[in-house]
Amino acid sequence: MLSAMSRCPYLPFSDGPHRMAMGLLTLKPEDWIEIDEDYVEYLTEKRRLLADRREEVFWVSRPAEEACVELRDVLIEHLKARFPVSFRQRGTELTNLLTEETWNLLVAELPPLELASRLVQEDFCVLQADSEGRYRLTAASVCFPTRWILGEKLGRPMLEIHAPVPGYAETLGRPVDRFFSLLKVDKPVWRLNWSLTDSPNLFQPTRPASVKITLENAGQNVYLRVERQTLRRLPVSGAIAFGIRIYQTPLARIAEHPETAARLAAAIRAMPAETLSYKSLDDSAPAIIDFLMGAALSPTGTV
Repeated sequence: MLSAMSRCPYLPFSDGPHRMAMGLLTLKPEDWIEIDEDYVEYLTEKRRLLADRREEVFWVSRPAEEACVELRDVLIEHLKARFPVSFRQRGTELTNLLTEETWNLLVAELPPLELASRLVQEDFCVLQADSEGRYRLTAASVCFPTRWILGEKLGRPMLEIHAPVPGYAETLGRPVDRFFSLLKVDKPVWRLNWSLTDSPNLFQPTRPASVKITLENAGQNVYLRVERQTLRRLPVSGAIAFGIRIYQTPLARIAEHPETAARLAAAIRAMPAETLSYKSLDDSAPAIIDFLMGAALSPTGTV
């Protein structure tokens, strides 16, 4: 199993105690996609999952087929403009110079959404409004889920998809639906979501068996996992492309920075009990907090 271990460039817990909020920020169009040193490893893992566990990571409904073609084409144009050294198109052939792969875009070598997903580290979901204006998941290529199972979300509206999230229905259900209906083509947005996991695997639909987290092993066995989520409306179909980019780093690297360790400890301590349980932290939180506070109080920033 691949475990991408690059330093996470985002610290979404730094804004204060836990609160249920959308936390949307304006996204510059040129910043839609991010590529880093783990690019080839991510794409290698995607190829493996799409081959070996396809039914768990990929699904397209008939109503989403045209939107998936549009997403692929919009993405390719973005990549050629934003990363011209890495992506080149000659006639109908697109070459990824980072992986040395070439595709003929006029030949259906891969489903459009699969090709889009295999060009970038991001996963993609396609959301479309139904007859009642509710946005439903109509297509997805999600190779790197964080403790959720794609098969349980297919075709469902946002409220049902997020039903397990404590406080979502009461606090964010209506605002999210309203925001989706108002999202403009030229106004993409992004947000961050974070969790702590006890596995470095990128593919985490469920919680794997792991060792008990203690003060002594938390630095090596707990990982900060951040989702950089992007939302942009496609201009022709009107569908919303929801991108999910995973970053993760072991807690030991967080411990190298005392102020960051202290902020993360405070964020965990402020979480409601139901949120700790939802994030599978109710048993391990005390040991994690002790480890982080030890780092925060250490002159060297480590424990």
